[in-house]
Amino acid sequence: MPTKLLVGTDDGLHELGDEQRVHLAGRECTSISNDASGIWTLVDRREIWHRPSNGNWERLGELDEAECLIPTQAGVLVGTSEAHLSKLADNGFEPVSSFDHAEGRDAWFTPWGGPPAVRSLSTDPDGGIYANVHVGGVLRSRDGGRSWQPTIDIQADVHQVVFDAGSGLLLAASLEGLAVSEDRGESWTFNTQGLHAGYCRAVAVTGETVLVTASTGPFTDRAAVYRVPLPASGAFEKCATGLPKWFPKNIDTYCLATLGAEAAFGASDGRVFRSSDEGRTWEPAADGLPRVQCVSFV
Repeated sequence: MPTKLLVGTDDGLHELGDEQRVHLAGRECTSISNDASGIWTLVDRREIWHRPSNGNWERLGELDEAECLIPTQAGVLVGTSEAHLSKLADNGFEPVSSFDHAEGRDAWFTPWGGPPAVRSLSTDPDGGIYANVHVGGVLRSRDGGRSWQPTIDIQADVHQVVFDAGSGLLLAASLEGLAVSEDRGESWTFNTQGLHAGYCRAVAVTGETVLVTASTGPFTDRAAVYRVPLPASGAFEKCATGLPKWFPKNIDTYCLATLGAEAAFGASDGRVFRSSDEGRTWEPAADGLPRVQCVSFV
């Protein structure tokens, strides 16, 4: 079957492919995740919806100020504002209280003085869970969320964490470039070689290549997508073929997605680009969509 691309926007979940349609029209969709049970999405930053394979969308619960979600071996986790985690249960959501007692929590912050938030989540095949707090680093749990350990200096200002099962690398898009851990967070190295600036907002792995989005800062007028071969220790190459020279705003967390050798990303101006060769070349996939919030292959 042809690969479909889901694009979450300010106005629904747009399905791109042979048959283009809009799911959850009129609703803001900010996070998408897949597992064997189907598709999960976060709607209007508070509702969790699920669609089984060949089934219909179902609203499963509501949680205020939700930022991200991911299905794990321990259940579906949702990260929220004020840096809390909750787990989907039969009767709604239950807090992951252990996360509220994580080491170093008192030092978490945001540059603008608001409350920190759980910005992104990832898992590894052994049941490990990685929670990226903005700004609070990356927390790791090896016991299904019963305990959490900090893994990176919070000043790295991580915007997305991703575990790549193929290479075994833990990757983080950060203020200081791409952070790479070969030992699941015990130690980190940072790579900015070839980037025009080190402020990174999104990261994903396509085949044998790491893609990152980089810019000059949170209010940039020069953002771009870069690629580097695994294990991501060499110089980045700017993705150019089929793309504008620069994007005027950041290509944000969750707006970059991959599946095998395929990759896609969405921009805040409603443009979506797609690659079938690990980011070497790109072509338009959509234009004029509402503001893109997230993308995912299904």
